[in-house]
Amino acid sequence: MKTALIILLFLVLLAVAAAIWIRLAPEDPAARHADPMEGARTGRPNDALIGPMAGADGPAPVFAAAPAALMAAFDAIALGAPRTKLLAGSVGALHATYVQRSALMAYPDYISVRAIPAEGGATLAIWSRSRYGHSDLGVNGKRVADWMARIDLPKAG
Repeated sequence: MKTALIILLFLVLLAVAAAIWIRLAPEDPAARHADPMEGARTGRPNDALIGPMAGADGPAPVFAAAPAALMAAFDAIALGAPRTKLLAGSVGALHATYVQRSALMAYPDYISVRAIPAEGGATLAIWSRSRYGHSDLGVNGKRVADWMARIDLPKAG
């Protein structure tokens, strides 16, 4: 009985230490600021990739706007989302990476976006991925779809 209690206490302390590490783990912008056009995937079912590149889960719509205007609209949506901050890049560079943390455990997800000129306006390439775990239960795909639906610019064509 005493051994089981010690093991249980050890496991609880290990879980608490892991939770603290996840919340306090340093952010390395150079390691997380990725170009979604390069199509690098995690290989796990915990990411979503949309845009005009090969290997994407689907295309992004083309908006009747300049790339800078589209990037500014996306930036406002991203920074208006809860627990989200800009990690690297900028609207002016037409390439940025945001980090959004989950509400309970503060798991970080990274969302890299690039605005690209397209026939009739501009489109986005977005790669949203989890830093930890194997599956995200579709969170990254839902986030990308939700943020894209919030863009209040006319679509081209």
